[in-house]
Amino acid sequence: MADSAPRSGLTGWGRAPFSAAGQTYDCYEKGSGPGVVLVPEVPGLTPEVLGLADHLVDQGFTVVVPSPFGVPGRAATAGYGLRVFGRLCVAAEFRAFALDARRPFAEYLRALARDLAGRTPGPGVGVIGMCFTGGFALAAAVDDAVLAPVLSQPSLPLALGAARRRDPGVSEDELARVAARTTTSGLCVLGLRFSHDGAVPKDRFDTLRERLGTAFEVIELDSSPGNTAGFGRRAHSVLTAELRERPGHPALDARRRVVDFLRERLMPVVPEPAAPGERPV
Repeated sequence: MADSAPRSGLTGWGRAPFSAAGQTYDCYEKGSGPGVVLVPEVPGLTPEVLGLADHLVDQGFTVVVPSPFGVPGRAATAGYGLRVFGRLCVAAEFRAFALDARRPFAEYLRALARDLAGRTPGPGVGVIGMCFTGGFALAAAVDDAVLAPVLSQPSLPLALGAARRRDPGVSEDELARVAARTTTSGLCVLGLRFSHDGAVPKDRFDTLRERLGTAFEVIELDSSPGNTAGFGRRAHSVLTAELRERPGHPALDARRRVVDFLRERLMPVVPEPAAPGERPV
């Protein structure tokens, strides 16, 4: 329905464990074409996250969704979300409060991206992180296999204090390596947030702009009081809970830009060979 976020289920998704960096999680896979790793937001593989995943499949991608937390397919509720969030805040894999942190889950995600890149067509893969996992898409871009990192409402480290508000969510070494890739190999990064989302402070995106320059493309949706789209003051999930499939809806336009970004990076147009006697274009 146009008045609710797109939702889907686990039908048609294959499931298999994937192990790397001392961690093992079930991964759900579907589709064909270039690879995209979609990392869920809290509390996990909800129907809304699966709705986004199925949309990416429909757009021509092989999508892998790891399940590092939560119950796959379970609908989000306030109580369920708080329980998952509480466990994640103390999980060593995610280091929710750490500054300038190299987080263990990033190593797992890079290995998963390399695996997917090795068995799907195209020059590399995309990685989409959301909310608690948003910054992991940036950390994954340390690896050359990742050509299209998308940071949707990246919320780590939790924005408690000025230093954490400015922290980009990756270690200095990881950020330096990503910044180097923007100049040596033309890497681009896409970031999305709501303008008044306190969990994803503007300072964090300012840091990324300073370090990545024009290679960091930002989509900021207006969630100020009285905004024309009607987003509430707690609007947070750009690509899932806040999206409505209505023409002109800002979150729908943001999702369309994400798909275009993935296509530009993962489905490059190959010039047709020139006809005999013609100069190549």
